[in-house]
Amino acid sequence: MKALGEIGFARAARFGFMTLAMVPYRLALVPPLRSLWLRLLGAHIGRGAILHDVRFFNLYRRGLGGLSVGRECFLGDECLIDLAETVSLEDQVTLAERVLVLTHTNVGYRDHPLQRHFPSRTAAVVVEAGSFVGAGVTLLPGVRVGRGSFVAAGSVVTEDVPPATLVAGVPARAVRALA
Repeated sequence: MKALGEIGFARAARFGFMTLAMVPYRLALVPPLRSLWLRLLGAHIGRGAILHDVRFFNLYRRGLGGLSVGRECFLGDECLIDLAETVSLEDQVTLAERVLVLTHTNVGYRDHPLQRHFPSRTAAVVVEAGSFVGAGVTLLPGVRVGRGSFVAAGSVVTEDVPPATLVAGVPARAVRALA
């Protein structure tokens, strides 16, 4: 009941609806059917985009209307995308397997003792055209990966990545410019 009090009845109903609406998406075995279903639910999915076994959460917040996947994008198996705020993947972006895209942070209920030190935050994530995000990468809320950049596997991106840059590590740091 505490959760219902925090999010309200309307958001709880939206959560239930979106949970049921995602069942056909989960059952769709081929990327074109997954893309079609996501479009029907409000997502923008560009021509030639391939979505493997991608999962979404916080659909009751911003929802699939906050998802924009450009032309010829590839999203690998077990990617997890938080739709508390918008996620924009421009044309020809690749998310390898198990990429985590976070658009919010929250330590718990409003009365959680850490809320005053770490207040809830939401911010959009943008991955610009022609970028590659390696396996197991975490993109934190509010980051922008610049055009034509490469994020090495296992990195945690805590701040914006300049265009045409290779970044790696935890936290991700620039390794070299890509010329």
